[in-house]
Amino acid sequence: MELLILVWRQYRWPFISVMALSLASAALGIGLIAFINQRLIETVDTTVMVLPEFLGLLLLLMVVTLGSQLALTTLGHHFVYRLRSECIKRILDTHVERIEQLGSASLLAGLTSDIRNITIAFVRLPELVQGIILTVGSAAYLAMLSTKMLLVTAIWMAVTIWGGFVLVARVYQHMATLRETEDKLYNDYQTVLEGRKELTLNRERAEQIFQQCYIPDAKEYRHHIIRADTFHLSAVNWSNIMMLGAIGLVFWMANSLGWADTNVAATYSLTLLFLRTPLLSAVGALPTLLTAQVAFNKLNKFALAPYKPDFPQPKAFPDWKTLELRNVVFHYQDNAFSVGPINLTIHRGELLFLIGGNGSGKSTLAMLLTGLYQPQSGTILLDGQPIAAGQPEDYRKLFSAVFTDVWLFDRLLGPQGKPANPALVEKWLEHLKMTHKLELNDGRILNLKLSKGQKKRIALLLALAEERDIILLDEWAADQDPHFRREFYQVLLPLMQEMGKTIFAISHDDHYFIHADRLLEMRNGQLTELTGDERDAASRDAVARTA
Repeated sequence: MELLILVWRQYRWPFISVMALSLASAALGIGLIAFINQRLIETVDTTVMVLPEFLGLLLLLMVVTLGSQLALTTLGHHFVYRLRSECIKRILDTHVERIEQLGSASLLAGLTSDIRNITIAFVRLPELVQGIILTVGSAAYLAMLSTKMLLVTAIWMAVTIWGGFVLVARVYQHMATLRETEDKLYNDYQTVLEGRKELTLNRERAEQIFQQCYIPDAKEYRHHIIRADTFHLSAVNWSNIMMLGAIGLVFWMANSLGWADTNVAATYSLTLLFLRTPLLSAVGALPTLLTAQVAFNKLNKFALAPYKPDFPQPKAFPDWKTLELRNVVFHYQDNAFSVGPINLTIHRGELLFLIGGNGSGKSTLAMLLTGLYQPQSGTILLDGQPIAAGQPEDYRKLFSAVFTDVWLFDRLLGPQGKPANPALVEKWLEHLKMTHKLELNDGRILNLKLSKGQKKRIALLLALAEERDIILLDEWAADQDPHFRREFYQVLLPLMQEMGKTIFAISHDDHYFIHADRLLEMRNGQLTELTGDERDAASRDAVARTA
């Protein structure tokens, strides 16, 4: 099993130690049966010490068994902690384009459902390990009592195990399908939660989402979980009945065939009864391990970036003068839309506005410019030198950004991840008219329940606090009231330029295009710069250009 092999690779010596404890536990269990057989069945020991010795063995068995189970469970939780941490780090290191392809619903399902299933599997893993070890150890002990009876019992047990595995294989099939259905349900949950306002207004749409999306997925999930439980319970009951049948078989071989005396038959039966619970627990643990393997395979299918424990410190470019996109081309995977070839040179300190209709490629260009998308062809150059493909972090360190789907972080960070400059924060809180609306405590924002426009202002504050050279603003003013929108174009942007910022702003506000140093336009994935009469016309009526 790939999951257990990975545990072995990462925790070899702790795993060996745990296995040694499990072997000791199995040996003590078999020793206890041998003690009962030799001291209490074959020859009745009437000495006063037999009870303390028996109780001592019981206590030692409990301590060692509990210790081995706790050790294995703890090892499993350490592995799950490491797996979860590696998943988060790999997501942080994966290209944004890949994350967008996967979608947040499937990733959240992986981080919650899949990791939870792996955790449950490691909680049940001690039962499987001890069941296997006890079965092997008990078989060796039974061979000493009667080889012929062991052979027949082994065949009986082989049939039992084979039947159990046939049933468990069906469990695995349904669990694999179940995991795919979970992704659909997570997507349904996201639709209901994210679209709650629209669905509250339009009950017909709410009914359509419920009846045609959620109900079919929920029924599919119900079908597969019922089938999985059916085969699982069948496997448990099959094993239970066959174990009881093995006890009857032992007495039949001893009494009817004369292969052993009653004492040996009693010891055989006692051993099988002793094995019954661990063996049933092992069979019961198998579906959780199979589910964990399905979950592990699902996580691997995400094809995230390889795990690297460190966060590399990006190299700074403090004295750059020009940034150039030369023949940059980008295609989406479905090839439905492409951008480029893009040729653009940005000079330090410029204020550039990018305009264009919906779907023209503005946001894609922004992602390429900031290094969040990797071009399929073409080159990005800084002062005439190509950016190293293997070190995108160095280039991205130039940028801060406020995207349309803004996410607010609750801590203000300055350069190099250090606390933000208090004077800068105080100054911009005043410029953004948020001094009395935002509560800060040691660089942490305490109240994030704000309007969309206010959230955009705080996002701009977060970006400015990073003190990076280039700031990208994707339709930042769209959610501001008319008064503050004018403030943004006529006051805030010039203030940023005074700070030495290079500003790349996506905008539809034609009234304020006159404030830009350069006006760029995206149309059907192609970039052009508007000058002269074209720029004047766009500044008077941008709507006419997107018609």
